[in-house]
Parts: sequence; structure tokens; C-alpha cells
Amino acid sequence: MQRTTNSRLYCSLYATTALGCGSFAALAMMALTNDAAMAQTAPELPMVLVRPSTPEAVASAQGTGSFMPADATFISGPAAQNATLWTSDSGSLFSRVPGGATWGAGGVSSLPAINGMGADRVQIAINNMIFSPACPNEMNPPMSYVNPAMISSVKVYQGTAPVSVGGDYTGAKADVTVAPPKFTQGQALSVSGSLSGFFRSNGTGYGVDFNGTVSNEDTSVRYTGGWVRSSDYTSGNGTVIKSTMYETQNHALTIAKQVNQSLFTFQIGGQFIPYQGYVNQYMDMVDNKSIYANGSYEGLFDWGKLEASLFANRVRHTMGFIQPDKTGDMPMDTRSTDLGYKVKATFATSPIDTVRIGNELYYNDLDDWWPPVAGSMMMGPDTFENINNGQRLRFGYFGEWERAIDAQWTAVVGLRNDIVWMNTGDVQGYNMMMYGANAAAFNDQSHARTDFNIDGSAILRYEANAFSLYELGLSRKTRSPNLYERYAWSTNGMAMQMIGWFGDGNGYVGNIDLEPEKAHTVSFTADWHDPSQKIWHVRVSPYYSYVQDYIDAQRCALAGCLANLPNNLTAENTFVFLQFANFDAWLYGVNIDGKLALWDNPGWGQGAFRGALNFVRGQRTDGQNLYHIMPVNTTLALDHTLGNWSSSIEVQLVGAKTLVNEVRNELETSAYALLNVRTSYTAGQLKLDFGIDNILDTQYDLPLGGANLVNYQVSSMMGTSAAWGYPVAGPGRSINTRATISF
Repeated sequence: MQRTTNSRLYCSLYATTALGCGSFAALAMMALTNDAAMAQTAPELPMVLVRPSTPEAVASAQGTGSFMPADATFISGPAAQNATLWTSDSGSLFSRVPGGATWGAGGVSSLPAINGMGADRVQIAINNMIFSPACPNEMNPPMSYVNPAMISSVKVYQGTAPVSVGGDYTGAKADVTVAPPKFTQGQALSVSGSLSGFFRSNGTGYGVDFNGTVSNEDTSVRYTGGWVRSSDYTSGNGTVIKSTMYETQNHALTIAKQVNQSLFTFQIGGQFIPYQGYVNQYMDMVDNKSIYANGSYEGLFDWGKLEASLFANRVRHTMGFIQPDKTGDMPMDTRSTDLGYKVKATFATSPIDTVRIGNELYYNDLDDWWPPVAGSMMMGPDTFENINNGQRLRFGYFGEWERAIDAQWTAVVGLRNDIVWMNTGDVQGYNMMMYGANAAAFNDQSHARTDFNIDGSAILRYEANAFSLYELGLSRKTRSPNLYERYAWSTNGMAMQMIGWFGDGNGYVGNIDLEPEKAHTVSFTADWHDPSQKIWHVRVSPYYSYVQDYIDAQRCALAGCLANLPNNLTAENTFVFLQFANFDAWLYGVNIDGKLALWDNPGWGQGAFRGALNFVRGQRTDGQNLYHIMPVNTTLALDHTLGNWSSSIEVQLVGAKTLVNEVRNELETSAYALLNVRTSYTAGQLKLDFGIDNILDTQYDLPLGGANLVNYQVSSMMGTSAAWGYPVAGPGRSINTRATISF
């Protein structure tokens, strides 16, 4: 429980002072008892989300002195690694989080959504590194830089999270830890690690993951990485879904040193994706290279704990066409640099008070240019400057106060300020005739914008007894536009279709006068469980958000848009042209998850039921449904452990998507049910996994998959183009295997 974390933190900080820890004994007894009981839980099943009050989550939170709200979710390293049996897309882990879903994109590049807010509204930090969009289609989101097997933990915070978690997001924040240092007892060097190989029949996907550590009691050198390749997958009716192939490799090397009460860590890593198809985009990824370095420091002092991190990341990205699914030649290049630091101090001002203060800075420099195509009058003779020296600098600072009021009540309040400066240089099109007027209009404006954003949060927790916990959260979260939302400038039809990470087939143009969006959220969580938290638990989390200046889209009424499609403002059943714009909006919903131990005996092993139900509704105040809202969905599973065997049978039920966004001409999808089965066997250092996903080979469409722009074409005098009205079908049956050797 969180009070255990706070008391332990206070004790560690003040062990050398006269205050000591005696006054915390009574407060910590119940939580310590629960921790000890939870440490005796059964081996982890193929995919288990660990609740914040488990020992793993407590230990993780203790490492940063953080407060984990009751609606937060902790994904353990084994859970993420188990997911490699059926996916190499780390972003897909969010679909297993209460209220979570993913936007359909490339095979390893899905975009997360939490409680109806997706893409940039969910901020993801990987070892405190922030990866800004480095592609007009956001083909390289943060989770694409790590394989699931590389992940040691993920902490997902919902919209009313403490302000110390971060700023510049309105939906959720995820802190991902990759390759943390691992130490062993004694001066002698110890070597450990694992090697995994896997195969998935649908798409003929195969790959390998490896991690290895050389360490002693104060020094650690750790490598983790992986490689995977897959062809196009097949839907339930046997259709090959084109442009879904991919290949990727990721690497991370961590060197760490403990000196007295201090920990120094340095990490270097990188990624290489030679190709990744996109069935719901006009372009494909044909090259993506990145390299990053980060360093961190954690130290305990008489006054408290200090944490600091510094990072740099460089991305070089190219879009084009993967033949023969998409024909032609239209290279699009992006170069992006991210730099940043974060400093946080945690100290106990009294036996019941903990204060956190901090400062962070993140800088992104972006160049997005499209080289001319030889022999093309439309795409030449000049280079198209989409974003020219785009700059986004965020400087934030926060203060937070946590008080253990008594044995039952805990309160956390905080305030933060983030100042965002944005600017970009002048632009040009392929030629003056087709693009000159647009470019001149953009260049004549002042491009610099400054946003002064204020966030606040207040959380009140009541632990009534050993069986129940209740928590109320209030927050204001802000997010400034990204560089593409503000500065994409061309109303040429082809250029607009190159902008947008929504997979809807529509074209987008930016809006330099966008305001930051402000989400005012209230959430409540009720958590009921048995005292040991081993037998049963039920968690219910309703929420409501009112978002001022929600960054959405409207039909583009600019002259260039209407020249491309004269009926653009009213067109239905076709792709249209849109402009980013601010609207007020609201979202509400409820997430329910729980588990129940069914039996536990030597002959039959251990059996448990788990389930989750997610419901969200979102609408603008003008009555327009929000885009990419996941329909009601539930997951029901039976998990079984017997000796060295661990197995699961799982049913996923998803409702029909009928409340669609008419501005984008969003497609409806039908309800569906999927049946998955997985099992694993461990014999010493060898672990074998086997599973069948979509065992009934069900044909279904992805509610957030967008439009299929590749499989279905129409012909005209201008050639062939994508046909409107076809959603992206989900994968059919896949037989998956994996073997892991540990050493």
C-alpha cells in the first residue's frame, strides 16, 4: 500500500537522524502484513496486470518516492515479456490496461489511448526520455523504440495523477523502464540472462530476444535487445491485409555503479527499422534509425532523496512506398532531435508529510522535408519544406505535498507550471505555381507562439478497513499542440493527405493559432478485496473530463481545400480535407476489473477468474462524436497453474462501433468476440510457450483501425486511388510458439 511506501521512504531518509522511524510502526503494520501475504502469490500467468498495491508496484514506487493512485496500473516485466508470444508491438500492452486501447498503425507502432484520449494525449517516457513526433504520420511513437521483452516495468497513470508524474498531457502518463541495473551479492562477477526465439504463423513472424547482465554488488553492465520480421497478416476470411509487414531491431546497453547511498546509471540504445507497412496510410516507413543516450542519478541524503536524469535522442526517418502494395516514388524525410533533463527532490518534513519538488526541460528540433521527384511536374523541381527548423521547448516545475492524515486518510495536492515555446522557419513547396501562394501566406505570419500552462491535482484516499479502499481525484491537465498540428501549412490535396496520424484517409492542414487543450477531470475509485489480496478483488473507476479547447478537426473551408473538393464542407461517404481546430468536449466512462480465486489444491493446482470491462463516451459540445472512441469491451479469462504448467483461456468481447465522427466520415464496425488460449511449461532453465490467438478464425474489423487504403482501389482518369468505406480487418487465427533459455 502507498502508506508503506511513504513510511519506508521516511525511514530510509531519516535513519541517521534523531527522529528515527518508531512513530511509523503502527501506521505501517497493516500494509506490511499485506505485502508479506502478496509475496506468496502463485507464479505469473501469461499476461497479468499487477495492481499498484502489490509488492512489485510498491518496490517500483519506492524507488522514486512516488504516489501511485488507486486507478493506476503497474505492468510487470514478466507480463510484458510474456506478451512477446503473440506480439512485438509494445504499444499493444496498453490494450490490456483498464480503459486502454490502441490506434491501428504499423505492426510495431500502434498509438495508445486511455479513457478515450489517444496519441499525444498519452505521454510516454522511456527511462525519463520523451520522444517527440518525428513523422507527419507518427509512424515512430515512443513504444516502437523498445520490444516487449526489453521492458522491466510500465506504470500507467490516469488523468488525475499527481503533478510530479509529468506535464503536457491530458489523457494519461506512462513511465516505462528498460534495462534497469541489476546487482548481485559479493565482489565476484556474476553472469545471468536469457535468450528467446519465437514464431507466429499468421504473417510468418519470427524473431529473437536476448538480455544479459554481468554484475557484482556495486557494478552492473546489462544489454537487452531483439529483432523481429513479419510478412502481411491474413484476416479471418483469408484476405491478405496488404502493407502490414515489418522488420525491426532495438538495442539498449546499461552501465551502472553504486557508491555508498548513490546510484549512477548510463544507457545508450538505438533502433533500426528497414521497413514497416501501413495499410491505413498513404505512405509506408522505408527507413527509421535512432540513437539515444541517457544518464541518471539517485542519491539518499540526510535531508531526503534526489533524482536527476539527462538524455539526448536523434531520429532519422524516411517514408516512401513498399512495392508492389503502393506504387510510385515520393520520398519524405524527417530529422528530429530530443534533449531534456529532469530533477526531483523528495523529502519528509515531518513523520506524516512528504514533499516533492522538481524541474524538467524538454527540447525538440524537427526538420521535415520532401525531396523533389525527378521528372514530376507536381513534385519538383524544388524540395518541399513541410517543417523547417521547427522548435518546441517546454520548461516545467512543480511542487507536491503528501500527508498521511491518520491510519485511514491520505491526501496529495500539487501544482505545476509548464511554459511551451514553439517556432519554425519559412517554408516552400515543390514549385511556385502550385504551392507559392500557400507558402507566402504562411511565411508572412509570425510563427512564434508561447503557451503558459497551469496544472493542478488533488487526491484524497480513504482506507476504510482491510477490505476496502476509496479514492477521489481532481485535476487540471494541459497539452500544447505538437509541431504538425500548428505548422503543417499546405492546402494542396496531395500534401494534406501526407499529414495525420489518424489512419482515416483524410487530409489535414495545421492551425498556427491553436490554443492548448485543458482537461478538467474528476475520478473516483473503489477497490474491494480480501485482506490478503490473494483471493478476490474488484476495482471500479468512473471518471468524467471536460476539455476546454480540445484539439480536434473541422472541415477545411480554406480556398485551397475547396479547390480540391468543392463540396468538402458537406461531403459524405468519401475522404475529405480537414483543419485542426479547438472545440470544447467532454468524456465520461467507467473501468471495472477484478479477479477471483476459484480453487487451490494439490491435485488440481490453482485456478482463478479475471475480468475487465471498459466503457467510454466522448462528444464535443456541438454534438459531434469524438473520433477513435473505443466501443464497450470486456475481457474474461480463466487462469490455471499446476506445477510447472501455467495456462489461460481468454475471451475478448467488443461491442459495435456506431457512434462515429461525422466530420471525418469515420467508419462503423460490427461487434465481435475472440477466443485465445495460451500455455507455458517451465523445466529448469528452459521455458516453452504455446498459444493460439483468434482460435475460431473470426472475421472482424478493428474499431480503431481506420480505413484500409491498400486492399481496395477505384480507377479514374487520374489513375487508381483508395476506395472509401473499407475498415481494416483484424488478424485471423495465429499459432504462436516461443522457447526461452535462462542462464
